[in-house]
Amino acid sequence: MRLAFMGTPEFAVPSLAELVAAGHEVVAVYSQPPRPRGRGQKLTPSPVQAFAETLGLPVFTPESMKATDAIETFRSLDLDAACVVAYGQILKPEVLEAPRLGCLNLHGSLLPRWRGAAPIQRAIMAGDRQTGVQIMRMSAGLDEGPILLSEVMEIAPDDTAGSLGQRMAHVGAALWPRALAALERGGLEAVEQVGEATYAKKITPAEARIDWTRPAAEVDAHIRGLSPAPGAWFEVPGPDGPVRIKALMSRVSARGSGAAGEVLDEELRVACGAGVVRLMTVQRAGKGAQAAEEMLRGFPITIGTVLPSSGEPPRGER
Repeated sequence: MRLAFMGTPEFAVPSLAELVAAGHEVVAVYSQPPRPRGRGQKLTPSPVQAFAETLGLPVFTPESMKATDAIETFRSLDLDAACVVAYGQILKPEVLEAPRLGCLNLHGSLLPRWRGAAPIQRAIMAGDRQTGVQIMRMSAGLDEGPILLSEVMEIAPDDTAGSLGQRMAHVGAALWPRALAALERGGLEAVEQVGEATYAKKITPAEARIDWTRPAAEVDAHIRGLSPAPGAWFEVPGPDGPVRIKALMSRVSARGSGAAGEVLDEELRVACGAGVVRLMTVQRAGKGAQAAEEMLRGFPITIGTVLPSSGEPPRGER
């Protein structure tokens, strides 16, 4: 088939690779424009753009797909279909209707649960036991289109958004050749979504702060759902003021008790509103990720310290 691929983050890269490997003619790749990244704030292409360029594929990075010239360029491609994976822009009806078979989207949840920007994170944070990947026919509403193909997946107790997202990216990528082949034969029925919709809104820095007054199971899910990015965080007293630490991996502990937010021992067990969470992997501001015990050797936290559960994020992160 003659295709356009539209995607931006690393999650979308396996899908593009699968479509090319399956022999489809990818005549255009759309991605968000390069953004400033790192300490030097150098303009850096998205993972999808970088990968597409290694394959010699033409890449388009319009600031807005709502612009008239961007729409006309897209319509002129004479596409059989457009395959969309976490592109990051709303597509107007003129774009959705341009390809012969329409625009298809790979979404990381079992719709209508977790429509929106952060379905993988929200599923883990909510304590869901199952999720999945689905290819749907896109419509004007946010993730409201009918479902073409699904794969149900289990969420493991130690899954983070990073580990689950990697699995979902590859399982989802494998759906594309099946879906396109079935569509071309006319043998794939689109099934309308059924059930109550929930929305996976974008994660804010303030929301990422750990609330130690919540039960341990909820704190653990919060930490894993936000790992590795943006990272659930807390603050501890430092010689020059509060020091921010991200918690990247945790587990519910069977032993210990104390006031909510109290640091219980050198293994960085922290009491919660009910139960205890042990922090396994952490990242201090300006440092790399490390085991909690290793961090404590270079940056000791006094046993009995009570970590605060509320407060404003730093200026510029609100």
